[in-house]
This record gives sequence, structure tokens and C-alpha cells, in this order.
Amino acid sequence: MTTHLTPRRERWLLLTLASIQFTSVLDFMIMMPLGPQLTQLFDISAGQFGFLVSAYTFAAGLSGLLAATYIDRFDRKRMMLTLYPLFGIAALACSLAPTYGWLMTARVASGFFGGVLMALSQTIVAEVIPFERRGRAMGVVMTSFSVATVAGVPLALFLASSFNWHAPFLAIALMVSVFVLGALKTLPSLKGHVQAPSDDGTAPSILSNLRLVLVDPNHLRAYAMSSSMVFAGFAVIPYITLYLQANAGFQAEQIPYVYLCGGVCTLISARFIGHWSDRAGKAYAFRRLAILMPLPLLAMTLSADLPMAGVLVVSSILFVVMSGRMIPGMALIGASADPRRRGSFMTLNSAVQSLAMGLAALVGGQILGRDGNGHLTHYWMAALLGGGASLLSYVLANKLRLHGAAQS
Repeated sequence: MTTHLTPRRERWLLLTLASIQFTSVLDFMIMMPLGPQLTQLFDISAGQFGFLVSAYTFAAGLSGLLAATYIDRFDRKRMMLTLYPLFGIAALACSLAPTYGWLMTARVASGFFGGVLMALSQTIVAEVIPFERRGRAMGVVMTSFSVATVAGVPLALFLASSFNWHAPFLAIALMVSVFVLGALKTLPSLKGHVQAPSDDGTAPSILSNLRLVLVDPNHLRAYAMSSSMVFAGFAVIPYITLYLQANAGFQAEQIPYVYLCGGVCTLISARFIGHWSDRAGKAYAFRRLAILMPLPLLAMTLSADLPMAGVLVVSSILFVVMSGRMIPGMALIGASADPRRRGSFMTLNSAVQSLAMGLAALVGGQILGRDGNGHLTHYWMAALLGGGASLLSYVLANKLRLHGAAQS
């Protein structure tokens, strides 16, 4: 059931959801470039720092599994206005952390509360924005990733260098306190999904609701498509920095240009891809981008002999195609959910994506090796694996059944 908003209210809603996504994405991304400061300050190994980074992802996956048992029992606005402030408190706890153990606990809390925000935002878009405009709407919300890459991370690093590593997390907590006021005004009350009591006067049990989500064959196909879509990129993306420094001779100070150029290109392209997917059809747009994905993946892993400008072109194309698939892809996945259980479905989908992300990075890391000169080897094999996953998502997209107006 779609809630109709005025065009002005709809724009403010999408801006609010994009702002919420910006803070959660920035909170996750900023940990990686802060590695040198944190390992020195807390006197921890690279492996311990790896646990610090992955704590967010694993906590996000766990929270998604748990949230799927209760999210469809509450108003979407109420859920967002509960979880988002708690996420802000977790960011504040990160900014105050005096020890490694404190910071680890705070990162788990950030992932636990932040991991549900993306699924909840996508659920709200699916329930408020008509399917024929949903590609553009998803494009607006997902520009938060590009803005976090282009502006958020450099600004956070500037704060860290000018003050200390606590400052970026304090800034995130302050932004959350501002954006939650915007959410209070712009989020509509969404209760149409709340399930009515059964004939005996009782609400469906938690396990019964979860079982209904998981036994739906269309939901399972959507989860398979979603996980293969995410797996495709994360078999390669986490190791770009290592590859460029070890094989292409990039200096540490040159790496930000890769993400800056890629972020600017995705920021520009997201709007066009959203409009294109609305005009041409979400399934058509997704299939074209999914079948294109293996080419820039493989090109990235074979780009060591290119000049810096060539590497930036290849990496930017990869970022555009990788992020571009998510716009029609998430619109299709949201439309494949049973409207009565869309919140549970999307929250489980977020958990599935988190697990697929971690699995892809783990498998990709196992494929890689080093030669006697310290160069990464077999990186192209990770690209082939990711390309195969993208082609699998192409096949699965053809098998999805879309609900309601999305079928047209």
C-alpha cells in the first residue's frame, strides 16, 4: 500500500533518508583510513584492527537477522526515530573511547543499530514512492555513498589530522542529532503493513512471521540475487589499495584520487541511471549493468601497467557500474517482497548482503598471493569470481516476480 505525498514532501523525505544513509555509510568508511592512527595509539596489530573494522559488518548482519523478527510489528517512522538516535549515541561512544576494548564495543553497537537503517530506508522508499518513480528515488538515496566518498571521508580525515581521531565520530554524532529532527518532520507514519490479529485475537508469532518470509520462493530468489550482486563487487574492491600500491607503484597520498574520482563519477551518474531505469525498466537496466560488470572488474585487476590517468578511468568506470547496478537492483528486490512483510524481508536482505560482503572479501583474500617482489598475484582470478557472481545475478533477476504496479 503506497502512501501518497506531495512532490515537495517527497523531496524532503528522500533528502532526509539520504542524510541518514550518509551518516551510517561515513561511520563505516572512516574506520579504514584511520588505521595508522588507531594501530599506533592502541598498540594493536593489523589483525586486531581488522577485527575492529569487521565488527561493524558482523554486528549489522546480526541485527538484521534479529530485526526481521519484529520490524513489521511497528510503524516505520517509530522504528527509524528509535534506531537512528541510538546509532548517534553509539557514534558518540566511539568518539569518547579511551581503550581498544571500549572502541570495539562501541563499533559493535554502531553496526547493530546502523545495520538496520539502510533496510529501513529502502523499505520506506518502496512503500511511499510509486514504482514508476522508484528508480530515481533510489538514485537520490544512494547518492549518499558517493557523497560520503567524495566529501565525507576527506573532511573526516581533515578533522582527524587537525584535532584527533575522536573528532570524526563526534561530528557524526552531531549530524545525527540534526538529521533526527528532520526525520521527525518529514517521515510519514507508515502502519499499513502492521499485521492484524488472527481469528483467535492474537497477532502472528515472531517465528511464524519469519517463516512466512523465508518459505516464499520469490523471496529466496531475491536474496540469491542480492547476495550475488554484492559478492561481485566485494571480491575485488577491498584489495584495490593494496594492488595499486604493490603492483602499480601508487604512493599512499595518491590513493585518495581513486576514490575521489570514482565518487564524483558515481555522484553524477546515479541520477542518470535512476532516470534511465525508470524509462527503460528496472529489470532491463539492471541486466545491462550486471552483464557489463565483469569487464571493469577484470580491467581493474590488470591495470598495473597503465599510467595513473588510465587507472583512474578504469576505477571510475568500475565504481559507476558497481554502484549503478544497485539502483535498479534494489528497486527490483524491494518490489519482489510481499507488501505485508516488506520490512522483515528488507531487513533480512540487509543481513544477507552484509554476510555476502564479508564472504566475498574473505574468499578474495584467500585467492590472492604475493610473489618475491611483494606484488599481489592472482588478483584477476578474484575478478573472474566476481564477474561470475554478477552474471548469476543477471540470471536471477529474470526469475523475480514483482508485486502490484511493479509488474507493469
